[in-house]
Amino acid sequence: MHEVKTMRRWNTSLTEDFGKRRSELCKAKDYQAEWFKYWCNQLDEKPNLHRKQWEFVFVMQALRERGCIAEGKRGLVFAVGTEPLPAIFASFGCSILATDILPEKGIEMGWDNADQLCLGLESLNTRQLCDEDEFKNHVQYRPVDMNAIPDDLRDFDFNWSSCSFEHLGTLDLGFQFLKNQMKTLKPGGWAVHTTEYNISSNDETQENNNTVIYRQRDIEYIVNELRNEGHFVEELDFSAGGLPEDFMVDTEPHEQKVHLKLQVDKYVVTSIGLIIQKKQE
Repeated sequence: MHEVKTMRRWNTSLTEDFGKRRSELCKAKDYQAEWFKYWCNQLDEKPNLHRKQWEFVFVMQALRERGCIAEGKRGLVFAVGTEPLPAIFASFGCSILATDILPEKGIEMGWDNADQLCLGLESLNTRQLCDEDEFKNHVQYRPVDMNAIPDDLRDFDFNWSSCSFEHLGTLDLGFQFLKNQMKTLKPGGWAVHTTEYNISSNDETQENNNTVIYRQRDIEYIVNELRNEGHFVEELDFSAGGLPEDFMVDTEPHEQKVHLKLQVDKYVVTSIGLIIQKKQE
């Protein structure tokens, strides 16, 4: 059982320079890094070569590097499902607003089949990664449609989502979300979002589906749009990795033993993380 701490502190015994995350693809080498092992320990997990674990760790490390994970900081998560990050961030003293689609709509869409739907605060500290009283003091829940972000969600220090905006219905709806979510941040605030990335083609892809798959050209397009609006986006790194595990594809039916890259229909897919800073006003 994971030891619940009243307030977590950074492990000052770590001597490795964590460096800085870029806007990049999931790669096997990250699982060997001390920063990756550190966050897996916070999650009470072992590094397991699964891209979903990489997404969580990438988000946490990217936000940590940018000073967001600290006492008094305010964070907003979209499409939270049952992910453990709100509890982790609360244990570091952050105040978190966890949002997800209305439960009735999520159930209608089948999101409750694999712990992908948040039904309230009780869904978000099941691992007991945060003291229960501290969790209740630092985390709130609110239903929010990512296609219609309420105007009163403003002035957050950071926000994030983990493989969510590809489920909005079309590539364009994902583009609109990435633009609209910037309004929730204070000037200079940070956003970290992961999504599905098409390794096998920069031409054909799934464009109108329950899960769309973004190509390199799609990512470059939205990054250019965000930069043209005055926002900063960390350097794009489309390298797919050079370790043996980076060349393994989890074909259907997915066994999820090495799950950094997987087959989705006729495409090979992995995860990409985008790191964006709202323009200073």
